Amino acid sequence: MDRVTALRRVGLLVLGVNLVLALAKGAVYLYTGSLAVGGEAVNSLSDTAYSLVVVGGLYLTTQPADDTHPHGHERIEPFVSLVVAIGISVAGIGVLWQAVQSVLAGGSDGTAGLLAAGVLAGSAAVKYLLYRYCARVADRHNSPALRATALDNRADILTAGAALAGVAGAALGFPVLDPLAGGVVALGILYTGFEIGRDNVRYLVGGAPDADLRADIVERALTHPDVHGVHDVVAHHVGPEIDVSLHLEIEGDRTVREAHDIETDVVREIRAIDEVDDVFVHLDPRELGEWKEDDDDRIPAADRGRQRPDADRR
Repeated sequence: MDRVTALRRVGLLVLGVNLVLALAKGAVYLYTGSLAVGGEAVNSLSDTAYSLVVVGGLYLTTQPADDTHPHGHERIEPFVSLVVAIGISVAGIGVLWQAVQSVLAGGSDGTAGLLAAGVLAGSAAVKYLLYRYCARVADRHNSPALRATALDNRADILTAGAALAGVAGAALGFPVLDPLAGGVVALGILYTGFEIGRDNVRYLVGGAPDADLRADIVERALTHPDVHGVHDVVAHHVGPEIDVSLHLEIEGDRTVREAHDIETDVVREIRAIDEVDDVFVHLDPRELGEWKEDDDDRIPAADRGRQRPDADRR
């Protein structure tokens, strides 16, 4: 299945599942009055709302490249994910406020029972399956929006479990446990919003990729037999993808055609990394020594295979 079809299919699936869960939890909340279930209903309702945003965002990001967006539209995804984070955080604040007010009033007067426990247990099971599915597709297609969705589904497993514990405690004669569980649900919602926002701000502000990926970029450049050193390596996010620029040191007496072939080979090798979009190479005659002796960014070919992972960080 290609990327476009996969992302759109997952987005529609998540939207449908969240809508069903929101309706089911909302009905149980109205019947039982359980704040834990009510918090979960709000959580699922916010999930449904952001799923609509994700579906719309994924439709835009999977549009083909055109004259106004020659690199495609994938860079819209971090904005979609930030909308997700904001929506989740607002829902979490609302649930937390309601839980605090209920605790101060002495606990919930709801009559939650097997029905509430059943919908929460079922929700946890469904969310686990969604988490595994979304995470697998997000990794396969490098999608920040789906990765954010997977993280939210993972948090929903924990919040449903907390809500279930609160419902059980209230049924055993401890009514304050129900709003306390609602508060735990709210904190889980807020943490998920923070986690999603943190990751996608890094995409938007051009943050560097992780050290292992940077080391892989340098290693791939140095595997070419005619490259004698690498320096001024800069790798940064442009949306969910990574642009790379670096200087390669080659023999100064190479012909233009030979230098072109070296550059092409290195660019092709680095672009083979899934996360990398564009690679920009500058060729330096090694004899000129444009790098400085104490330049921490320079990695000579003699050090091939033992590069420091952070050696290309400026």
